[in-house]
Amino acid sequence: MQSFSSDGVNLAYIDLAPTSEIARGETIMLVHGFGSSHMVNWVNTQWTKTLTHAGYRVVALDNRGHGQSEKLYEPAAYSSQIMAEDVRRLMDHLDIARAAVMGYSMGARISAHLALAHPDRLRALLLGGLGIHLVEGVGLPLGIADAMEAPSLDMLTDPMQRMFRAFAEATKSDLGALAACIRGSRQTLTAAQVGQIAVPTLVSVGTRDDVAGSGPELAALIPNAEAFDIEGRDHNLAVGDKSHKQAVLDFLGRI
Repeated sequence: MQSFSSDGVNLAYIDLAPTSEIARGETIMLVHGFGSSHMVNWVNTQWTKTLTHAGYRVVALDNRGHGQSEKLYEPAAYSSQIMAEDVRRLMDHLDIARAAVMGYSMGARISAHLALAHPDRLRALLLGGLGIHLVEGVGLPLGIADAMEAPSLDMLTDPMQRMFRAFAEATKSDLGALAACIRGSRQTLTAAQVGQIAVPTLVSVGTRDDVAGSGPELAALIPNAEAFDIEGRDHNLAVGDKSHKQAVLDFLGRI
């Protein structure tokens, strides 16, 4: 992995060249979800392989507090606007003027804030695992932060708390940093703000996802958006679904 300083915060990232004989000359920035990393969200699910094989340059960072990036413990350090600027600064660092930006779950929330703040930097916006809760919800329950701070997994009884704590332990995440991230990254966008996102947008949500909210409802608020239902998939399994990958490739091929 490589690293760079985003306004004094050290962030890790990968930069992968196309593996196809026909390089498209286009870049896709990948922004992972809460408690995950570029490896878990994008490499292990074969997204990086799929996109580089399709001829795209792929850049994926570990969000602050995650993976191999610097860990911070104040919630204010994790606002969606600040993390959106991390992505913008990485683009600056790599001299990428415009790119398609794809985020999943929290990463989709970050990507939407980036599209609103810097519309000139996006060729397309790909929102996975986040629907109308971008407007009507503030992300995962605050109880997830409490779960990260519990003395042990065995003390938790709530299924969602147990799921996220177990996932964090399995990925050897910094529990204190994740607790701060949950508390700090809860910014919504208004319907009016979402309506200002003009770049071509794809909203992809699993039909069994009980975290994201409706994908079609969000897409209806974005002028140049369409929705894709990831059939039979919940929040965790939708990200790597084959139909999700094909929908993204088809969408990018049309714009």
